[in-house]
Amino acid sequence: MIEYLLWLLMTLPMPLMAVLLLAENFLVFALALWFGGLLMRRYRDRAVCEAAAPIEPLEVALALTTVVINTAVTIVGLWLWRVGWVRFRPDVDLRIVKDLVALTLAMDFLMYWLHRVAHTPLIYRILHRTHHRYDHPRPLTLFVLHPFETVSFGLLWLLVIMVYQASWVGMSLYLVLNVAFGAVGHLGVEPFPRSWIRIPLVSLIATSTFHSEHHADAGHNFGFYTLIWDRLFGTLAPRYEADFIHGIGQ
Repeated sequence: MIEYLLWLLMTLPMPLMAVLLLAENFLVFALALWFGGLLMRRYRDRAVCEAAAPIEPLEVALALTTVVINTAVTIVGLWLWRVGWVRFRPDVDLRIVKDLVALTLAMDFLMYWLHRVAHTPLIYRILHRTHHRYDHPRPLTLFVLHPFETVSFGLLWLLVIMVYQASWVGMSLYLVLNVAFGAVGHLGVEPFPRSWIRIPLVSLIATSTFHSEHHADAGHNFGFYTLIWDRLFGTLAPRYEADFIHGIGQ
């Protein structure tokens, strides 16, 4: 089955692949909003920020632009694979776990620093302020980015997969994890149990509280999937544990 899918990816005309990949990215967009909305309703009693204002047309336009740019990045990645600059392994074994961990930690580390750079005064004013204009996050906020910022994240991903030869399955699982973490980070409610904060390793997983704190205090919490780099480099919000257990501002 996987061999047939890879054959299709290699041989279908690029214009047709562009249409299919655009449809795929819009499906991911819709599923992220649906998944986020489901969690928002389920955990509405654990709000971590004030309710967001009504959706603005600019939010929708920026989110749709992000979907289109993500599609363009995917098309470039496909082309890089077709010409041999990106390679993936076809294996389906325990090395998938290694790939998932390696991709997650590598992207978390690189995006942590890219995020910190985005908060330098000049770049923040030009690019990243667009995302922070909506500081009471909701699932749509995940996709509300300045177009150049979306491109920068996409180029970072392409660089990683050019350097690291992952398996197809490991790469696919990472991309699912990426969207899931992004959606959870922008819920405005906390779905994770309070007990997580006391469990080794589990407590290093980034939460909705973690990212909501960043939207409230842009000087802390730059990580995406984990708290590792914020703990290591001293940028974790001092009240994170208290806010996670009791709620932000309590």
